[in-house]
Amino acid sequence: MSRIADFEFNTSPLSAGVILVSQSIRRDFPVAEVERKLQQLVDEARAAMPDDLNREQQLDALIELFFTIWGFGGVGGVYRLSDAIWLDKVLEERRGTPVSLGTIFLHIAHQLDLPLMPVIFPTQLILRADWLDDEMWLINPLNGETLNEHQLEVWIKGSLGLCAELEDNDLDESDNLMVVRKMLDALKAALIEEKQMEMALSASETALCFDPDDPYEIRDRGLIYAQLECNHIAISDLNYFVEQCPEDPVSEVIKLHIYMMDRKRVTLH
Repeated sequence: MSRIADFEFNTSPLSAGVILVSQSIRRDFPVAEVERKLQQLVDEARAAMPDDLNREQQLDALIELFFTIWGFGGVGGVYRLSDAIWLDKVLEERRGTPVSLGTIFLHIAHQLDLPLMPVIFPTQLILRADWLDDEMWLINPLNGETLNEHQLEVWIKGSLGLCAELEDNDLDESDNLMVVRKMLDALKAALIEEKQMEMALSASETALCFDPDDPYEIRDRGLIYAQLECNHIAISDLNYFVEQCPEDPVSEVIKLHIYMMDRKRVTLH
């Protein structure tokens, strides 16, 4: 865990941060295999690129390679969301979420000296290129399609309500740490939903490396401990949340949760 606290997320490749966090949650996470497959994709992309392409043509060629020839894309049908986030599974199945696909695409682009950047849009991660005549090129990492302002407006209204408007700062570059934490939140939620509670606990502990006193993260850890029937630790975490966030509407529900666990503990003894 101390490796995460000491790691320079914003000066290292995004993929390196995602791999480090994944390794901290999953003991069987195959770091060397993921790095080998990423390098293999970079080598294939380099071999497929003619030398005389300009940057715009290179990015076009990479999009064609990634989404059409290699067949990367969004998940469909019945699947476990966590499998669409873990990089080893995504590299194997070539199906993922915007964050996992975006991480892989950015890794290849940066190795080819294409300065793409991640943007945490209110609905999902998108990729942004700025070098083309000062025009902003926005790419959906689920399918490689170019996004325009109208599509983004539709996304915003669909997600935040009909009164929501597209703001300039919605398209600001996100630093790698923000992207890693977004991925970690999605992964933790997926593991809880899938009842993979021990791994969800590891995800929560990893998230607390970034902000050890975050009451919301401590609340989530408490709820995971409650699922694991470690009621003594769960009550301690949930009490901390109630003390730190008394005005939060969820506090009343958490108090009831604590009361029920306390009663159960007394009954068992």
